[in-house]
Amino acid sequence: MKFRSTLVFASLFGVALSASATDLVIATVNNGQMIQMERLTSVFEKQNPDIHVKWVTLEENVLRQRVTTDIATKGRQFDLMTIGMYEVPIWSKLGWLKPIVPDANYDVNDLLPPIREGLSYKGKLYAAPFYGESSMLMYRTDLMKKAGLTMPEKPTWDQVRDMAAKLNDPKAGVYGICLRGKAGWGENMALLTTMVNTWGGQWFNMKWQPQLQTKPWEDAVSFYVDLLKKYGPPGASNYGFNENLALFDQGKCAMWVDASVAAGFISDPKQSKVAHEVGFAQAPVAVTPKGAHWLWSWALGIPSDVSPAQEAAAQKFVNWATSKQYIELVAASEGWGLVPSGTRASTYANPNYQKAAPWGQSELHAIDTANPNDATLPKSPYVGVQYAAIPEFQGIGTQVGQYISAALSGSTTVPKALAESQAAATRQMKMAGYLK
Repeated sequence: MKFRSTLVFASLFGVALSASATDLVIATVNNGQMIQMERLTSVFEKQNPDIHVKWVTLEENVLRQRVTTDIATKGRQFDLMTIGMYEVPIWSKLGWLKPIVPDANYDVNDLLPPIREGLSYKGKLYAAPFYGESSMLMYRTDLMKKAGLTMPEKPTWDQVRDMAAKLNDPKAGVYGICLRGKAGWGENMALLTTMVNTWGGQWFNMKWQPQLQTKPWEDAVSFYVDLLKKYGPPGASNYGFNENLALFDQGKCAMWVDASVAAGFISDPKQSKVAHEVGFAQAPVAVTPKGAHWLWSWALGIPSDVSPAQEAAAQKFVNWATSKQYIELVAASEGWGLVPSGTRASTYANPNYQKAAPWGQSELHAIDTANPNDATLPKSPYVGVQYAAIPEFQGIGTQVGQYISAALSGSTTVPKALAESQAAATRQMKMAGYLK
């Protein structure tokens, strides 16, 4: 099996075969923390000369499709996958993942409980968290001061809209707010689901009937589309996490609601023009605080059908990349403000991190208070804050994301987008046997 995975990678990417080392092929997302991990892989390889790590780095939507297809069809292209809290419980139940085997120095109890629980199945860890996150509001303190505005610690979406109107200055190249518009269940729908939650909505009621034409959905999506059309950047339907991060770094976003992991990057003078002019607040709320901010972890999981040699190599890499020691390695090479956060209590307790990451306690509070088991005002049959943890959600969420992205771009209306979303979700839930 070792020769097979090496041969597959070599045929796809033109690399030379090696008979002396175990080749470990890792699929990951093109986020800053993962690219950072790639840069530091040489440290791992020096410590483990019998393992040769090869990376396949993909855009978020593409990664989700590729790893899901690969593990479901036993394609064996990847020996280690970057997956999240949506996939882990579902795939573990299906027997698609190997349990993580922590080494003696790993300290599983140091992992934050909400993150550890979200990556476990029946009490066993099936993926190790590389970084964890919630969502938060990031904003330009200099622009707020100039406009005579004060950001509340816990703002409402109405307050955000009013501030966006005053901060919007497209002639100067500054937009009042940046939000995810790119279609995808983990892109625009991650943000929009938290908005629907806080407006009092849900994906499915207790009978598994889709709820996409209810008032909370109509109110939340209409608010979102109107907000971005009036005060967001042109072409917002093409912007996901990385695109908005680049805009904020360039000083073009007055406010941005997104993953808390972005805080380190927009506060880094090496890549952000506004690094010293950034403030942080909790994710905005509307009708209820329930489900207003998400909970996520990008984690490393091992497919269950890897060979013994690949599994041994993968377990070693997982233990290295998600350890306390790795966090210290990043701190030494990149600075404490850029370490992978959202995973370990010891990170937040470290005085060096506290000094370098003024957003840290806000992030920790958001992670600790996000509750995947109680994220909606009406009772829901599913687990998850910004997703519903059922296998069918990936397809439903992607399709709904496309309809809403079309409404944002102006090619359809919000009512029509939600009607099409309701019909598509109902059709898929009937096919899956949830509905008669």
